[in-house]
Formats: sequence, structure tokens, C-alpha cells
Amino acid sequence: MTGPLVPFREFVLKVHSRCDLACDHCYVYEHADQSWSTRPRTISDEAISWTARRLAEHATTHALPSVTVILHGGEPLLAGPARLRRVCEELGSALNGIAELDLRIHTNGVQLSPRYLDLFDEFHVRVGISLDGDRAANDRHRLFANGRSSHPMVMRAVALLREERYRHLDLGLLCTVDIHNDPVAVHDALAALEPPLVDFLLPHATWDDPPPRPGGSPTAYAEWLLAVFDRWTELRRPMPVRMFASVLSSLNGGPSLTESLGLAPTDLVVIETDGQLEQVDSLKSAYEGAAATGFDVFRNTFDEVAAHPGVRARQLGLAGVGETCRRCPVVRSCGGGLYTHRYRSGSAPADPGGFDNPSVYCADLAALIRGIEERTAAATESPAVRAPDELLAAHLDLTRTLLAALHDTLDGRGGALWDGAWRLAAAVEEEPPGAEALDTVLAHPYTRTWLVGALEDVEAGRGLPEAAAERLAATVAAAAVRAGLDLSVPVAYRDGGLHLPTLGTVLLGGPRDRGPAVVRAKDAGFLVRRPGDAPGAEPRIGPGEPEGPHWLPVHVLRRAPAPVLLLDDLDPLRDCFEEPATDRLRAREADAWAHRVADAWSLLADAVPDQAAEAARTLTTLTPLSTGGAEPGSHGPGALGVGPSAGAEELALGLLSGFRRAKLRALGEVTDLYALDGTWEHRTPWGNEHVTFSRLLAETFERAGLGLYDPRYLTGVPEALDKIENAAEVTVDGKQLISAVRKEISGTRSATEKNRDRNLPPSGRPSNVAASDRKVTFE
Repeated sequence: MTGPLVPFREFVLKVHSRCDLACDHCYVYEHADQSWSTRPRTISDEAISWTARRLAEHATTHALPSVTVILHGGEPLLAGPARLRRVCEELGSALNGIAELDLRIHTNGVQLSPRYLDLFDEFHVRVGISLDGDRAANDRHRLFANGRSSHPMVMRAVALLREERYRHLDLGLLCTVDIHNDPVAVHDALAALEPPLVDFLLPHATWDDPPPRPGGSPTAYAEWLLAVFDRWTELRRPMPVRMFASVLSSLNGGPSLTESLGLAPTDLVVIETDGQLEQVDSLKSAYEGAAATGFDVFRNTFDEVAAHPGVRARQLGLAGVGETCRRCPVVRSCGGGLYTHRYRSGSAPADPGGFDNPSVYCADLAALIRGIEERTAAATESPAVRAPDELLAAHLDLTRTLLAALHDTLDGRGGALWDGAWRLAAAVEEEPPGAEALDTVLAHPYTRTWLVGALEDVEAGRGLPEAAAERLAATVAAAAVRAGLDLSVPVAYRDGGLHLPTLGTVLLGGPRDRGPAVVRAKDAGFLVRRPGDAPGAEPRIGPGEPEGPHWLPVHVLRRAPAPVLLLDDLDPLRDCFEEPATDRLRAREADAWAHRVADAWSLLADAVPDQAAEAARTLTTLTPLSTGGAEPGSHGPGALGVGPSAGAEELALGLLSGFRRAKLRALGEVTDLYALDGTWEHRTPWGNEHVTFSRLLAETFERAGLGLYDPRYLTGVPEALDKIENAAEVTVDGKQLISAVRKEISGTRSATEKNRDRNLPPSGRPSNVAASDRKVTFE
């Protein structure tokens, strides 16, 4: 087995090995492993003490912030209040000052009473109760040995937990699926109890002992669960359901939320009443001794158990499932199903190869995941995938969230300049033109650069960089000037210049000069006052002020049919591409840029009007680069780095290529288009090269856009779209994006007929445009 040892974080402690019910579907008493019959009924003092010691040892070794201990059985309440108190006291004492103890108990509820709940309240033990639905459903399996119903006693236990004094202890309900029961009746019975969580469990089965399938339907369990899902949705999801939440999470790129689904490594171990350390309890359904490790708490550490081959086999993620599962598109959501359910005999019983199979519920899991996806894709899709304006709004929201997180993380340690700028930002926002102006400056592509860097520094304990406080002040000042607000905004300049994002640079001295200043809007322009400036002697910048000894405005391209764009050759943060940004352009050079961009945009508007219109709404800033061939940097969807171009054709293709790459990266910053990138390799139809999913998606998305300009770029794109849509990595939003691309290229022939004779390289990438690339995430 390979990979690092995964420490245990969840411990199932068997405090009693017998039960007061005779459930005929119980894996402990009714399935292959009958080791319960040789174990002591109640856990001993010695086993409790050693368990506590081993827990503390494991938590210390791995610096675990918390551990979860689930008191289990048999029926754990049969251990009695005194024994349970001893368990709680010893575990709590051992872990005190080492790790937080999350205590839980899973019970059938028959014995539950205020006496137990008062004890659990004292030690913060949360209670999960097994209940299979209404009385008819529950009585199908959960009966006393004499056939008497347990339902009234369980309902009494649930009612106790719903009382105000005990409600905080309620962990939820565990329901074992039986497809003979009415799924809607089961759902409604559970929902009526208002549980904090419902966990639906497939009955334990293997290929040797498969689950019952009335009528032979290979997806009977999926159909039952989807009927529950539909009712759950109809009633607006009255309670959380772990299985459904896990599928929805994984479909959208998140983690699985249950051991029975997904590829997360197991981190659970079982301590039996005799101190024996075993693997997950459900393995008892496979064969006699399947859960055994040969270890116990008296002689062995939990690290020794974690290194056991059987445990490691369940910690390998994708490598731990069979070849059939590894090739399956839904493996990221189902994870091959519960490990126990994969068992099939055929070799030596203890051979782990017996689990190298798909789940006996394979068809059910696939149908369940696809069914949930079909039912929820539209509701869970990020609007940013379909609507360009929503993408811009999402990025502005991301920037604002990042700024708020930085301020909260500073917690008053930002310094006077930062705190003053923060207060003035609130004042700017109070005025309608100020709020719009602040959004405009915050949306400037380079804002994200300094925010990310500053947050990384603060979280690493290095403190707020001085330049970050200066940039926030300059941002607020630029917004106040744009809005014409009568506010005095303290700022700081360095290297003789004060750069106001989206506006330009005020020249205040020589290369080494720095100090404080105040910016104030004045007569549709602004003035900058430094300490010691005589009244009337401070630099005054009028509206539309041309370049002069005190002012370098950002160049603005205003030549139709191109949109109005900033040609930013001033921002200190612009030099973030692999190719160097140019120095300040002369006026005639900037004018030449305006002509070239307008000529290129004319070609785009004629050949790909939809993409040209979207780019016009999205792009705000071009950064001139000294040479072509630059690789992308990261500034959100609004910036492109543009190198020299030979002519309008080359620039048009470069702008289109850069825009497509910038858009895809921008989408990746606000939603998950895929997960587990790099786990599989995919062959590109145009180069027969094996690449990661992210690269296949990026190249396909770019080539689809270019194919609208010249159809030769579409070679292999339909095949690549099929690969992406059926890949295990793609999420719901990723599929929505692919659907949009299919629709986008559906009319390619008629839209690009006029470009058939363009002499463009069908397999080369335009080399004169670079777009944002460094992925920024914020949680």
C-alpha cells in the first residue's frame, strides 16, 4: 500500500455487545461474522482506560484538534448509566487539553429515558436513533424476539429528544432502506419528527449475499431513494438528508459527506467490548473475521491499526477501487460504494482482492446519482456559467468578499492608513454615485493581485504589507474622484508617484520621494495636497487633464467599433505576465494601439458578433507587453496582456484566444467546473497528446471559440466535448458549460463561411495575447 498514513478521527466504541431487539437485518447478529457471541457483554474498566490512553496518544501524535467517539453496540444503553458515565469521564479526562471530544451514541431508543439524557447532557453526548419510518415500515424488521413491536418505545424516545431541554442532543435518525416499504410514507413519517438529520442506509449485502430485488429490477433501490428524493424536494427539503447532500456536494465538485459514497479515505476504527481493534463494523457482513486486525488497545497503538493492509486498502481513494469503477463517470460521487458491498468470494477469504469489484448496488448508485443530477442541474447551476453579466457580478462579489476577509483577519491591526481608508470607503458607498464608482475601481483587474498577496501575508503572520494599505487608500481616493464626492482621502505616495487605479499617476517628486498626502475632488477634477504645500500650490488635475509635468493619465482607447478600453501602462501591479510589460507609451504609440485594436475588433464584430459583444461587456483593460507569446497571469475576466502584432488578423485572433482563456479562468475562480484534476489522463483529438482534464477543457473551450472565427480550429472539438461530458472529473457546472459550447458551435458553418479563405494556422495558438491565469480562490 502506498500513500501517507491517515490518522483516525472517528472511533466506534462498543460498550455492550448484546441487543434488546432482534432485527432480522442486523449485520452484527444476522450476517456472516458471529464473533459477538464470544465477546464480553459489557466493556471492562481496563478496556475503557486503555482506550482513553490510546485516544490521547493518537490525538497528540497527529495534533488532532478533535476526535469523535461513537458509543455503540449491540445496544449501548444496555451498558447502563453507571458504565456510560465511566466511559464519558475517562475519555474526557484523557483528552482534556489535547483535543476536543465529540461524543455520540447510536441507539435503537428502546431504553432511552430522562435518566440517560440527563447524563448525556452533562457530558455533551449527542444521540442518534435508528428508525425505519412509520410503524408498518419499522415493524418489518425492528421487533423484539417475541415479535412485539418496538415502534411505540422508539417514538417515545424521539419525543423525549424533541423536548426543549434535550433538543440540543438530537443527532438525527438512521433509516435502513427496505424497498418493500412505501418510500413516501417513510419520508413523511421521518420528516414529521423534524429531525436535524436523516441518514438513509442501504442494507448490507455482498455479491455472495445480494440484496432482495422484487421483480428483478437492477435499480430498485435507486428508484426507491429517488421517490424519497422527489418527495423531499416537493416538501422543500424539510430536513437534511446525508446521502442526498453527499451526492449534491460531489456533483458540484465538493467532497463526499458519508463513508458509503465518494473517494475520501476512511478514518474510522472500532474498539470492541474486549478491547479488540477492528475495521469498520459493516465488514462483518462479508465473512467471518473480515473486520479483524489482530490488534487490541492493551498492546497496540492506533497507528499500528492505521497501517493494517485492510485499513490502508480503504484509504487509497481512486486507486482503491477496481478498474471498472476507475473508468466510470460517476466514481467521484459513488466512490465504488461502501467497501463491504464490493465483496465477492472466489479466492482465499482474507484476500483483499475479494473487494476488487464494483458495489453490489452499482446500478442503483449510478441511477441514483444520475437521477439526482437530472433533477437538480438547473437549480444548482451557477448563473455565471450562462450569463456574462452574472460572471462579472460574481467576480466583483469575490473581490469584495476577499477585501472584507482581509479586513476581518487584520482585526484592527491594519494601521492608521488602512483603518482610515476603510472608514472612508463606507462613506463613499453611502452616496449612489460613490457606490458605483467604488465598484468600478474594485473591478479593475489588478485589485485582486494586491488583495490576494496581502491576505497571504497576514494569514502567514507577516503582517499587512505597507503597499497594500497604500493601495486601498488609493482605491478609495480614485472612487471618490470618479464620483466627484467632497471627501478628503488620506493617501501615501512612494517613488515620487501616487497611482490612482483606473485614472493615472500623479507625479509628486523624485524616484526616492515618499510620504503622506490628501486627495480631494475639486471642480470635476481633483487636487493632491502634501504637508507643507502652500495653499494653491498643490497639484491640481482637471477633468480630462492631458499628460503634463504632474500628471500621467491612463490611456483610454476610444476608437469604434472597439469598446472603450483602458490601455494601462502605468499600474505598478501590471507586470505580472511572463513577458514583460512595456514602459509608458508615447501618445502616438497609444493612438496606434487604438487603430490596431479597432481594426481587429471590426473583424471580430463581423465574423463572431456574439463573442465580440460579450468581450465588449467583459474586457476593461489591455496591458501592452514588450513581446508576444506571454503566458497568462491573473486579474479576473477584465484584463488581457497584449504583445506586438503583425496586423489586424493576427490581433483579432489573439484577442479572441485571450478572451476565451480569460473567461474560462474567470469561471474557474467563482465555480467548480471539475474536481480531482490530474487523476486521469485524456487524449487530445487534435494532437494525440495525453493531458489532464483541466488542459483538455481549456484547449477545447479556446478552440471552440476560435472555430467560430475559422472552422479549421473545430477539428476534434466535438469529440473532445464528448470526452469532457463523460469524464469523471466534470461537475454539474462543467456540464452546463459544455452544453453552452455545443450550442455555441452548432451554427458554425454558416457563421464562418466568410472566413473560409483566411490563412490562419489551425493548430497554432495566437502568440500576442496573454490572459489572467493564476487561480484565485476564497472561502
